[in-house]
Amino acid sequence: VAGRMSAECPKPGPGGPQGQSPGPGRQCPPPAPPARWSLPRWRAYVAAAVLCYINLLNYMNWFIIAGVLLDVQTFFHISDSNAGLLQTVFIGCLLLSAPVFGYLGDRHSRKATMGFGILLWSGAGLAGSFIPCQYAWLFFLSRGTMGTGSGSYATIAPTVLGDLFVRGQRTRVLAVFYIFIPVGSGLGYVLGSAVTVLTGSWRWALRIMPCLEAVALILLILLVPDPPRGAAETQGEGAAGGSRSSWFEDVRYLGRNWSFVWLTLGVTAMAFVAGALGFWAPKFLLEARVVHGLQPPCLQEPCSNPDSLIFGSLTIITGVIGVILGAEVSRRYKKVNPRAEPLICASSLLAAAPCLYLALVLAPTNLLVSYVFLALGELLLSCNWAVAADILLSVVVPRCRGTAEALQIMVGHILGDAGSPYLMGLISSALRARRPDTYLQRFLSLQQSFLCCAFVIALGGGCFLLTALYLERDRAQAWQPGTGTPDSKDVDSKDLERQALLSGTGASTEEP
Repeated sequence: VAGRMSAECPKPGPGGPQGQSPGPGRQCPPPAPPARWSLPRWRAYVAAAVLCYINLLNYMNWFIIAGVLLDVQTFFHISDSNAGLLQTVFIGCLLLSAPVFGYLGDRHSRKATMGFGILLWSGAGLAGSFIPCQYAWLFFLSRGTMGTGSGSYATIAPTVLGDLFVRGQRTRVLAVFYIFIPVGSGLGYVLGSAVTVLTGSWRWALRIMPCLEAVALILLILLVPDPPRGAAETQGEGAAGGSRSSWFEDVRYLGRNWSFVWLTLGVTAMAFVAGALGFWAPKFLLEARVVHGLQPPCLQEPCSNPDSLIFGSLTIITGVIGVILGAEVSRRYKKVNPRAEPLICASSLLAAAPCLYLALVLAPTNLLVSYVFLALGELLLSCNWAVAADILLSVVVPRCRGTAEALQIMVGHILGDAGSPYLMGLISSALRARRPDTYLQRFLSLQQSFLCCAFVIALGGGCFLLTALYLERDRAQAWQPGTGTPDSKDVDSKDLERQALLSGTGASTEEP
């Protein structure tokens, strides 16, 4: 019977008998609708909790070395410029691997790709803890391998959350997810410093992390699904419309998406400042304490640095408050202004610039006031992480989100935190070479190398203002039903904009 029905009711397709009739007296059954993908709401929240836990571990690995930087410098006998290169190697390998993982994440199993990354970074971190002092280059290599593994997770995890939740729910979940950037960064400082004090060796900080990451890998395998791309927007049917576009077509489409371009440049400015602060701030604050006579200089390891704990705690507190505050203000304000998200990001960065400048300038004279302005600057900077991620997911079609995340990570790290720690260390070393070798001059050299961060963060605010000009147009195009990659269909961008405006999708709808 199945054979006769197949012969009498041929399926339409390219080159097939699309216009044939089944014959007199016969009727073909209607085509079966595609199966919908569904997931219980509690399962989606469990999966989000697991992804948040892994994000916490991911960012702890980013900054655990910064918490024990003086010990690492003393052990391997490396200067400030080479110490900054540690973070540059880590992020440089991350950005080189991000496009590869973005391509795989858009076309293959995202769950398997994230699992491979966890295995890679945990194994490299454990191996790095056993490297002897005469092989400093191997330690740099292990940090680069950790960055490669981290690239898989940083690229793919936000796209999975984007397919599990939509609109107001997605804003809240992304806020929680991005809370773990400052929380993980702060815990990295705290764990590195605390374990060094307890064990007398900074290496044990790197040996504890793989145990936590093994638990994360098991939870990922058991509890995290791999939803169809675009499932949230299409009520479980996945992204529709057109054949799978090539990677070059995806990149071409993203290059013409001006909201994405300016958003990426704004995030790059944030990454530049966050990378420089995250790596050098504990040492900067320690040298400020030495200048004020509150602590003797460190001449041999282990170095007692209470500022790693203080700065880590500040990062956690301001990060949690900032991410929640930014996401909640964005969720409420965009009900009355569809351009609310980039305007909030621009305002917070333009306010953070003078706070950071005052924190640096006042450190030699009043350390407490410097801490206050540094905390305000971190708070304002943290307001943007979840909001910026939500903007990206809303202005890019579902089938390109993995590639968009990868490109944003690549550009943000190349021009941002991949080079900023090394650049700060290089400027500091160059200034110190011309000055007497005293703790005061060391501190002033590092302080003056930091001043360019205030200027960069103001530029980032301008990029977010430009994002607001294109947001509604690009969001309307991305939310059109069946939208593929515009460049793969030879459709003019003005025609797409006109269709979007006629269909009434230009204004964002938000659930209460």
